[in-house]
Amino acid sequence: MDRSASVGIVGAGLAGSEAALVCASRGIPVTLYEMRPLRMTPAHAGDLPAELVCSNSLKSDCMPSAHALLKKELELLRSPLLECAYSTRLKAGSALAVDRQAFSNAVLARLTGNPAVSIVRREIIEIGPEHPFWVLAAGPLISEALSAWIAGTVGAAALHFYDAIAPIVRADSLDSNKVFFASRWQEGTGDYGNCPFTEEEYGRFYAALVAADALTPRPFEEARFFEGCLPVEVIAGRGRDALRFGPLRPVGLIDPATGKRPFAVGQLRRENSNGDCYNMVGFQTRLRMSEQKRVFRMIPGMERAEFERFGSIHRNTYLNAPDVLSPDLSLRGRSNIFVAGQLCGNEGYTESIATGHFAALMLAARINGIPFSDIPQTCALGAMINKITLSRDDYFAPVGMNLSLFPPLDEDKKKIAKSQKKEAICTRALQDLSGWISHNNITSKPYQ
Repeated sequence: MDRSASVGIVGAGLAGSEAALVCASRGIPVTLYEMRPLRMTPAHAGDLPAELVCSNSLKSDCMPSAHALLKKELELLRSPLLECAYSTRLKAGSALAVDRQAFSNAVLARLTGNPAVSIVRREIIEIGPEHPFWVLAAGPLISEALSAWIAGTVGAAALHFYDAIAPIVRADSLDSNKVFFASRWQEGTGDYGNCPFTEEEYGRFYAALVAADALTPRPFEEARFFEGCLPVEVIAGRGRDALRFGPLRPVGLIDPATGKRPFAVGQLRRENSNGDCYNMVGFQTRLRMSEQKRVFRMIPGMERAEFERFGSIHRNTYLNAPDVLSPDLSLRGRSNIFVAGQLCGNEGYTESIATGHFAALMLAARINGIPFSDIPQTCALGAMINKITLSRDDYFAPVGMNLSLFPPLDEDKKKIAKSQKKEAICTRALQDLSGWISHNNITSKPYQ
């Protein structure tokens, strides 16, 4: 293969693995650099590619919704990692949840099975001349050395926020007389475990949670949380009912023991295909381990819960993308370097896969001398890229997929119903992206 067109990709996470497979499918040799296991991060458990750290859910797969739409668009683009996700799917109602280990192994098999991809276990501390093109997908837990190189190169300091991980409990430690399985509004096959609170039980739990001892950040660590991934105790601190209208909302659920809607509900989502472990949905936390055990065992049905993993907190890093990235996700002033994943300013698993795919498409077009037309802002991918690279907000925060990113419909003036508006946005998005794919002949080569 012609090494003059080779690409070095830093980080074998979701974005990096996706970018590697997309580049390779278009005839471009790729070297995928991953520092694990030589150097581990505070959050990763192993050295497999595309490890899902915080949760095993890629969120909703039910149309019409913003997250489901982004998945539909990745299907049109024939995303290799999305195919891996569907092949390792677990029952989780309308959400796309996967067996973490099986998913990472599926991604590893694709990477090692592609002759155009080489995996090198090595920490990259700066971008050198080894490759004429690079994709930085080092993730939010990027090493301090590489983070310093980026800050020095783009002339802007990296921004920091904190991400928290939810605990995992063993299924056999739950009280089956209290925990009932159901999905909201009786949709799906009842894949979620539900821990129903009475008003009195909720009051005791809430009082214990807001008084619990949390880990104190070091002086230089400013607590700047992303709104979409707040620690449960931070939400509780906003008021007694904040959790009841947030992760503990009971709407759409009926406790079969009482025939009534509970005052609040703690939900549990299957963590693996064996069903022997469950993730505490929305319970990402910075509480000390001893406090997690004490407080979370006050949840009905979890009085004797055994924790397979406690929640934790770690610092995440991302770029102030509107200041340093071009619309094709390349660095301004260093156009041979592309940035993807959470480092570029997206938030979420599917979003990371999407930016990895997009960066690879733009890079491949650059190498092959075939410029693409601008991606429509009316599709989910285009709307997200537009927000990341051209946001005019006073404070740029990581971008998660949501319907507010889309330009308005012509029908908005007629005040159409909310459900019809969602359907119209999704229909327009898929039509416009299909046209863009066809016009640029994007999926002409199969992904391996």
